[in-house]
Amino acid sequence: MKGDLFSSDHMVQPAVAPGMSLQNAKSVKYAVNGEMLARQGAMIAWRGALQFERKGQGVGGMLKRAVTGEGLPLMAVRGQGEAWFAHEAQNCFIVDVEPGDVFTVNGRNVLCFDASLSYEIKTVKGAGISGGGLFNSVFTGQGQLGLICEGNPLVIPVSPQQPVFVDTDTVVGWSAHLGTSLHRSQSFGSMIRGGSGEAVQLKLEGNGFVVVRPSEATPQKPQQH
Repeated sequence: MKGDLFSSDHMVQPAVAPGMSLQNAKSVKYAVNGEMLARQGAMIAWRGALQFERKGQGVGGMLKRAVTGEGLPLMAVRGQGEAWFAHEAQNCFIVDVEPGDVFTVNGRNVLCFDASLSYEIKTVKGAGISGGGLFNSVFTGQGQLGLICEGNPLVIPVSPQQPVFVDTDTVVGWSAHLGTSLHRSQSFGSMIRGGSGEAVQLKLEGNGFVVVRPSEATPQKPQQH
């Protein structure tokens, strides 16, 4: 058979080294040689000698409730082979986390990551129960982290002179050492939402960056188990 479908743009090539790489804008390929972790339900294809194990729902097995209020169950992939991951045709990006880095990311934006990375579930400072209980995952160590985003994300620098305010529905993640707090602005909410409700933004201060997506949260589909 011939045609554009079979061009080099779409044809998968064998992996040349272990680890993750972008297969295309919408999917990540992971050449597994040992173990890696991924979002449950995100595997779209695989080949080789791989085993998939659902992680428990306890503290170590779930990226706890994120801004959306949804949990993110994980699965471990072990063995030798290749696996491809994607989620609802969202755009994929790879972040290299190096020793000393601390990256806070919304659980809904996690696709897959190296087993060498550590993560903790933490409440966003300044956004406790009064803010709806915002939880994010804090990644440290050394390895790669695959992220998904609806549309192309914006990376906005933050400085002491210029704090940044972000909609809690659009924030993807931010760098370490940024201070967080909730900022309420009724007039702002009235202007952009066409109503009189009070809008709440997350204020980030310090030196670093914040990543936001160009769309608000959409209703989450039930997890398939």
